[in-house]
Amino acid sequence: MCGIAGWIDFNKDLLEDVDVIKRMTKTLSRRGPDDEGFYFNQNALLGHRRLVVVDPSGGKQPMIRQMNGKKYVIVYNGELYNTEDLRKILKSNGYGFQSYSDTEVLLMSYIHWKEECVKYLNGIFAFAVWDEDEKSVFLCRDHLGVKPLFYSIKGSSLIFGSEIKTVLKHPKVNPIVDLNGLGELFALGPSRPPGSAIFKDIKEIPPANYLVFNKNGVRMVEYWKPRAKVHLQSLDETVENVRFLVQDAIKRQLVSDVPVCSFLSGGLDSSAIVAVAAKEYNDLGKQLNTYSIDYVDNEKYFRKNEFIPSSDMPYVNLMSDFVKSKHKNIVIDNKELADYLDDSVVANDLPGMADIDSSLQIFTKEIKKDATVALSGECADEIFGGYPWYVKSEDIWFDSFPWIKSLELRKYFIGKKLKNKLNLDEIVKMNYLKTINDAEKLEEDTDLEKRMRELFYLNIKWFMVTLLNRKDRMSMYNSLEVRVPFADYRIVEYLYNVPSKLKFLGGREKGLLRKAFEGILPNEIIYRKKSPYPKIHNPLYEKIVIERLKQILYSPNEPINLIIDKENVLNFLDNRNENYNKTWFGQLMTGPQVAAYLIQINEWIKIYNVEFEL
Repeated sequence: MCGIAGWIDFNKDLLEDVDVIKRMTKTLSRRGPDDEGFYFNQNALLGHRRLVVVDPSGGKQPMIRQMNGKKYVIVYNGELYNTEDLRKILKSNGYGFQSYSDTEVLLMSYIHWKEECVKYLNGIFAFAVWDEDEKSVFLCRDHLGVKPLFYSIKGSSLIFGSEIKTVLKHPKVNPIVDLNGLGELFALGPSRPPGSAIFKDIKEIPPANYLVFNKNGVRMVEYWKPRAKVHLQSLDETVENVRFLVQDAIKRQLVSDVPVCSFLSGGLDSSAIVAVAAKEYNDLGKQLNTYSIDYVDNEKYFRKNEFIPSSDMPYVNLMSDFVKSKHKNIVIDNKELADYLDDSVVANDLPGMADIDSSLQIFTKEIKKDATVALSGECADEIFGGYPWYVKSEDIWFDSFPWIKSLELRKYFIGKKLKNKLNLDEIVKMNYLKTINDAEKLEEDTDLEKRMRELFYLNIKWFMVTLLNRKDRMSMYNSLEVRVPFADYRIVEYLYNVPSKLKFLGGREKGLLRKAFEGILPNEIIYRKKSPYPKIHNPLYEKIVIERLKQILYSPNEPINLIIDKENVLNFLDNRNENYNKTWFGQLMTGPQVAAYLIQINEWIKIYNVEFEL
């Protein structure tokens, strides 16, 4: 994994400004601590920071190759999981290779197929290819949005980078947030509309899109989406296909020249990954390292509820013993968790999921001491139906984002002077309708199946991307590459067409995935009721964040006080009424996380010198 940066301009001699690309690239040093490289051209400046995973010497970037007298340059962040398949095809077409890196395979794929190369790629990626002769740049992002890619068009310049901070380092780009950006922050946060980066001057290439920039202008193309088809396979065939696709995705993602480990929560998703990975390792005479997360005294204060029915550790220990992994449980201190809220804003460039972010950052920081690559179970819930909104009738038919039922609370926090300017209802409604209308359906689908397709599409375009953003930013801030096998686009497009009666086999959430792993996982793991990412239950953390937020509210110089209703926020903190226990974003963000989210907004404004255009 790496970080990329670039500046393209056809009306300016960029060789006079190479220091700009150097400053932009420096912001990515934590994504790529192992190496740095640049390409300088009158119309194109490219920068790259590298985290070495495969082919240390042959994968250096920017990578330049010449073919038929033309020169092509690539900067790339990601991993291809069908590298060897593509290499064989390209070799059969007369291409030779100087390395065994996936970077060279990706560049040759572009040279051979041009824009059509996206039809052949399986992986997680964000890359740019500069065609020196055609004076054109091709920017592309992977199918599900695992890897980030931001850009800004200022005058005749295209400026891009792996992170928002990279683009903001360019002197033409200012940290301005207008009414629309602020509205998105409160109405939808921590999620963002596809293509939005909250900042007025910055956009993000949406998942499954590529951008072409040349002297004719800018062109954005969506190259992939799940297509609606009739599912003709029997139950047994469907189970077998799911088992193959998931296992194949996991095995492909074990390729690395550096140590690979896996997260393990004791839930179905991470356990499935660990079981397959451990077997592959055992067959090679190696032992898989696994890691779990917990908090100081969490078991002491744990109280099961509808969303969190059981604690993880008994199941973690069961699974670790079952696969004979070398396991480490990372226990996080309450004060440390609160202290890392600010660092998580820097990693994310935006307010995020509060302690859900900071815990992951601490977790990946510890893992990085032992490994460079980790596997994680994200995305299974979105595509196999693991969330309440897939099974509870009132959630299924909720006419908006089912994880944002707290809109009145969000409006409650808005400052009085802004209430009439920010229409949060309209922002949510517009983005919701745009997404569900884009979900393909079949005429013969029942109303329930049509709704399930809509929910599936909402999840992969919104909820899943938010979790993937979190995973990428927190892990790469610690130079740890995290791979997500369930985000393989082949699994996603297959499951889009599997009927609900098969997906929820046995009347269970993720029933199909459970069935597919019978005989591979212990029954205790297969039939365990879903429990989400480990949440802190210790009241000490809650006390810390509430005291800190109150200090901010009572200070005349803290910037968040200019945009929120301070009296309402204090009422929220002091009374702990119904509002306090409402879910802000899915099951994981309630009172303490909402308080921490407001802290993050305040710190974000200060750290990034945000200028509001209201």
